[in-house]
Amino acid sequence: MAITNSGGLSGWFKRLFGRGGPVIPVVRLQGVIAAVQRPGRLDIAGVGPLLQRAFAIKSAPAVAIVVNSPGGSPVQSRLISKRIRDLADEHDKKVLVFVEDAAASGGYFIAVAGDEVIADPSSIVGSIGVIFAGFGFVEAIGKLGIERRVHTAGKSKSTLDPFLPEKPSDIERIEQLELDVHQVFINWVKLRRGDKLKGTDDELFTGEYWSGMRGLGLGLVDAIGDLHQVLRERYGKDVSLKLIEPKRGLISLPSLGFSALTRDAVTAVEDRALWSRLGL
Repeated sequence: MAITNSGGLSGWFKRLFGRGGPVIPVVRLQGVIAAVQRPGRLDIAGVGPLLQRAFAIKSAPAVAIVVNSPGGSPVQSRLISKRIRDLADEHDKKVLVFVEDAAASGGYFIAVAGDEVIADPSSIVGSIGVIFAGFGFVEAIGKLGIERRVHTAGKSKSTLDPFLPEKPSDIERIEQLELDVHQVFINWVKLRRGDKLKGTDDELFTGEYWSGMRGLGLGLVDAIGDLHQVLRERYGKDVSLKLIEPKRGLISLPSLGFSALTRDAVTAVEDRALWSRLGL
């Protein structure tokens, strides 16, 4: 089984003369999901063109998508997952999703776009929930002799200000927002997995996550395996995998300056925290 970036000249000759196995496009979705285009992050703007190119390969009997993500933005997760389904329907292609280290939270939202979800037995799947997190520094600034001055037009404009005390009304609104977003997640999983789900709502939709093996028993995934094994078994030993990568453009120079370095450091810490909560 060959893996190429563009099919290669030898692969072209094989297809020209009717030799060789089918070509399966592979899109790797790895990283935190966020509406910020940075290396190691996923959003619809960056992922969309890759998916478009993968599904446009007419001869391919299926599209393989490798997911390795701890989650992130619920909006970007839904947009990516929906784009996969829209393209699959438009091109009448089967979608095989392969879970590596994790398809958790938004990563699982994306994974269920597949017609089949195939996980490593030790991977992490699930985490079907919503979380808002932050810090409060009200007492800290008081001890430092700092006075916080906030003026708003709109009584709820200062919600989640870390330097102001939490208000019960703010907490209530945040919890309702979480419930709304959580229901979108639940509805999508139920729509995509349907009767395959084996657990109850109280078991599946608590935000808990499981190993790929346990996910198989709960109906969160369809099979245990990996990309090479499964595609070779289904499409023969001569199957070729075509990795769909971003097109090469101008080399972007790293941001310079204290603010840019600080922003990049904060981003790295945030991403690390999302992976760490899964023990990865």
